[in-house]
Formats: sequence, structure tokens, C-alpha cells
Amino acid sequence: MEIERLVRMANDIAHFWQAEPDHEDAVAGISGHLVRFWDPRMRREIAAHAAGGGHGLEPLALEAVRRLPVQASAA
Repeated sequence: MEIERLVRMANDIAHFWQAEPDHEDAVAGISGHLVRFWDPRMRREIAAHAAGGGHGLEPLALEAVRRLPVQASAA
């Protein structure tokens, strides 16, 4: 999948969670959504993108992606 599309999707999820007053809950909510609803290949791609700097990912989305389980970034 194109990384630009994954970035846009992750940012959309982060926009939803931005209203959450507890930062940790917001980050956990985003990560949880990615684990529950994204295909492992999608999680690997976005995790690799985040590891390379995460260009285009908003700060909340970037933090959540970096907290994905280790197996999400394994090849």
C-alpha cells in the first residue's frame, strides 16, 4: 500500500483521538485501533516509515505508531 495513504489514514485516526483529554489514552486508542483493524503488512509499513522519521505523520499519530507491538515492525 502507498505510504502516503497509510500516513493519511493514521493521521485521520489521530484527529479522532485528539479530543481525548488524557494524552496516554489517546495514544493507546490510536495504537489499539491500528492493532485491531490494520493488516499486519500495513502496520509493518507504517512502523518502518515512523522508524525512518515518520515524514507526514502528525505528532500524536507518530507517537502511537512508535508504540506498536514489536512484531508489527518485524519483517
